[in-house]
Amino acid sequence: MLRSFYVNAARYSYSTTPLQRVPKIPDAEISPKKVNLDYDHHLRIREKHLNPAIFTLYKKPVLITQGNKQYLWDHTGKQYIDLTASVSTISVGHCHPKVSKHLKEAVDTLWHCTNMHMHPNMTRLLEKLTSKLPKHLDTIYLVNCGTEAVEMALSLARLYTGAWEYLTLNNAYHGISNANLGMLGMGHWKPQIPNGFGITSVMNPDVYRGMWGGKNCRDGPAQTVRDCNCADGECMASENYLGVLDETFRHSLPPKIAGMMIEPIQGSGGGVHIPRGYMKGAFEMTRKRGGLCISDEVQTGFGRLGSHYWGFEYQGVMPDIVVTAKGMGSGFPIAAVITTKEIASCLARTLHFNTFGGNALSCAVASATLDVIDEENMQAHVHEVGNYLISGLLKLRERYEFLGDVRGIGFMVSIELATDKKSRNTFPADNLAKIMEDLRDMGVLVAKGGMYGALRLKPPFPATKQDMDFVLEVFDIAFNNHLHKKK
Repeated sequence: MLRSFYVNAARYSYSTTPLQRVPKIPDAEISPKKVNLDYDHHLRIREKHLNPAIFTLYKKPVLITQGNKQYLWDHTGKQYIDLTASVSTISVGHCHPKVSKHLKEAVDTLWHCTNMHMHPNMTRLLEKLTSKLPKHLDTIYLVNCGTEAVEMALSLARLYTGAWEYLTLNNAYHGISNANLGMLGMGHWKPQIPNGFGITSVMNPDVYRGMWGGKNCRDGPAQTVRDCNCADGECMASENYLGVLDETFRHSLPPKIAGMMIEPIQGSGGGVHIPRGYMKGAFEMTRKRGGLCISDEVQTGFGRLGSHYWGFEYQGVMPDIVVTAKGMGSGFPIAAVITTKEIASCLARTLHFNTFGGNALSCAVASATLDVIDEENMQAHVHEVGNYLISGLLKLRERYEFLGDVRGIGFMVSIELATDKKSRNTFPADNLAKIMEDLRDMGVLVAKGGMYGALRLKPPFPATKQDMDFVLEVFDIAFNNHLHKKK
């Protein structure tokens, strides 16, 4: 039996009750290739041989056979718009032709070369990536995934400062390796093994569900519906959360710490939007105690926010270390730890090596990805279309009492459902699963995140306003179906 993290009721099938009307998904640039696959055969193999910890989005998972930019197709030829971007990895789109061209050239030239030699794919990427960052962040260590990058940042902070204690936020997700488990701020990801040595998690500044919050807390187009008395440009909630952080520093930590890591907008934590001023204040406190400031850009980097290339720019801070991954390779396994030469040099006190770090194929894809983002002006496109999507979601929030929160910027958007806007009580998991099934049946793939069942909308960058019109109509139908089934 497949384990589904999102569906905990066996009655849900691949096709739910027929919907009253289904809008037409926008046409793609290509026609999908016809395939002849036995779905049940592939399902049996997965159930028999894949580790059961690998959960699925649905009770009966979709069998994906092809992708093009913002679209995916299953084994039946059904088309979907991919609002998951395969967990925020697909930035410039599935199989973008320019990236595919560079990949094919690299496949015929050099698959892999140890980083103890030089190869041009790596040096080209290093040059392009550093050009996108502040001048002091000029030294890069290439690894294979965000988890590796986060581990490396933790090691660098401890080696450079000589301190041990490290801070993260509740509800944060920084990977699930043994070294990173202490940084996990969500209990349902934590196995029953020792973890967290030298890691302190502090109160998450969630202005929707947290102790403090209001309608003037976020730098972005979507605010909460909570009332507050903040003046324009100020956030009392942020000040209160920083007060809790200061208490933690004074009572729970030694005089010197190694560092603090923050996601400018939380990814797997349901898209919680760090309020204005918090990240800046937290980093100031960290530096006063000798610690390094680390920005986790695994999901927020490379223009996904639209208004800024990096999340730390959006938050108005200057980190000592940046970790990034996912959209950097547009689906290929590559990640980076970016810091100063001085901080990076502490790693050279002993030998250090990464077998596949800087793989030639991954570097070629990442280099082409950065080019496409610039050449096709994708960051500005994401900003415009993202605002369009958020505007439409805010209109839906006005219509549906159970649509509690809309948050995010660019193509890093989340909506959180609740029993009602006032109580903000957790939306029933079975009902959320049914809404996700309805969305899928109409051609929209979404993911869930956080502790309370937020839906994460993170499309590939080529998604258009026409796509968003389709998405908004599909959400409207799914929400309306839920409303009428409750009665």
